[in-house]
Formats: sequence, C-alpha cells, structure tokens
Amino acid sequence: MSLKEAKVLIIDDEEDILRILKTVLTKEGIDRVYTSTTVKEGFMQFKQTQPDIVLLDIMLPDGEGYEVCKQIRSISNVPILFLSAKTEEIDKILGFAIGGDDYIVKPFSPKEVAYRVKAQLRRAEYIQIDKEDHLLKAGPFELDEQRTEFKKNGETIELRPKELGLITYMLKNVNRIISKESLCEQVWGEDFIGFDNTVMVHIRRLREKIEEQPSDPQYLITVKGLGYKLVVRDE
Repeated sequence: MSLKEAKVLIIDDEEDILRILKTVLTKEGIDRVYTSTTVKEGFMQFKQTQPDIVLLDIMLPDGEGYEVCKQIRSISNVPILFLSAKTEEIDKILGFAIGGDDYIVKPFSPKEVAYRVKAQLRRAEYIQIDKEDHLLKAGPFELDEQRTEFKKNGETIELRPKELGLITYMLKNVNRIISKESLCEQVWGEDFIGFDNTVMVHIRRLREKIEEQPSDPQYLITVKGLGYKLVVRDE
C-alpha cells in the first residue's frame, strides 16, 4: 500500500487541528484524509471510509475518544493514535490498555504526527492476515489458526493451549502494547485480579520457545508499567 492509497481518519473537535494535520499529511503524500468532530460521527465515518489509520482525540463534545477506540477495536485492528491534552500516566496507560498504538500529547508538532502516521502505516504492512486460509503472518512467525499450528522461520514450534492463545492475540496486535488485563480477558476469560503471576509465567514459557535468548527478548518484550508487545521490526 502506497501513501497515496492510504486513508487517514482524524477525529477531533478543534477545527484548527483538523486543518493543520490535513495540510501536513497532504504535503507528506497522504491525500485521502477524512475528518470528524464527534464520537457518533467519528464511528460512522470509520465504517463508511474504512481508513488505514485513525488519529483520535480523547475529549470530544459528545463523549470520550476511548469510546470510539473500543467501537473500532470490536471490528478492526487498524492503528489508532490518541491525541490528547491529558498528560497523566494513567491516561496514557488507559489509552494503550484499550487498544491504542500511540499517545501524542497536545500541543504537538504536526510534522512529528505525520512521521508517526507514516511509521504506523509501514509497520502495518508487516502484518498479513489471510482469513480464507486462517493464517496470521508477521516477521518470522506464522500461525495457522484452523490447524493450531505455529511456526518460526518455517519450523513448527509446539505450544500449550494458553501459549497458543497468547501468541494468537499478539499476532493480531503486532507492534501494539497489550496490557496484562487484556491478556487475561482474551486468553483466560477472567478478571486480572490474582492473575499477575500466571501471565508472567506463561510469557516466560513462550519466550523460551520463540526467543534466541529468552532473558534478552527481541520479539516478545515487556513495556514497563503498560504490558507486553510482540515486536516485528522494520527490515
């Protein structure tokens, strides 16, 4: 996908920000930029335009951007970049926990935002999901969901059920920070309370199977205070 083909949706109620970001993105080669100013309009616009990336303000006239993020995550894995004047760590953690890929604090440099958008679009190209063949591919990893068969560099790796659940969820969210709470909900179907050690144990076991040096992981990394991330680097 070229930048000319990429579609960007910006949801923000500040007209100046919409205008500036649209201008900068256009100068960077992204012509298909759509805008919305409310929660309701933003999600409707998302479903209509099917963008490749979303820039999302947290404080909107009819609600919070977190609501839009949850709605989008229920149907799509496109990158979501939060735009917010909120600088508290808890706000950033919440943004990542519900599915955000980046958190940009206002006031910001429009050019930096454009670069972050392009970086996310590049990373998204490393993730291949073939729904017809039930395959998830990212970097050296490949998972056949139907056969529950996982491979690294073409070699099959035997995984236990929970390990398989973890890698499946992470492959669907490559390069995205995933909170321990989300892992518990998705893999165990339980509340996070009391599961901290359980998650850590399974992450360690998974690293022992997919990392060259489990004590110094290159793929399945810990993001201190936020959770974990399956990293597929640009090559």
